Amino acid sequence: MDIKAKIEELVEKIKSDKDLLAKFKADPIKTIEGIIGMDLPDDKITQVVDGIKAKLAIDDIGDVFGKLGGLFGKK
Repeated sequence: MDIKAKIEELVEKIKSDKDLLAKFKADPIKTIEGIIGMDLPDDKITQVVDGIKAKLAIDDIGDVFGKLGGLFGKK
């Protein structure tokens, strides 16, 4: 399994579903295991969850900077 590709896939799925995002924020490990339908070893699921959290944080920062640029007439 390509972990990086799986993380990208999961990020898109989580970002597109507000309920899923709320579940992920409340219990990320259980949410990811539910989405992929398997119980992964702790070290693997932790890597996936950490990757998803990092990607979501980067996307959120990009959104904030994009909105700030709009305040100053930049796009």
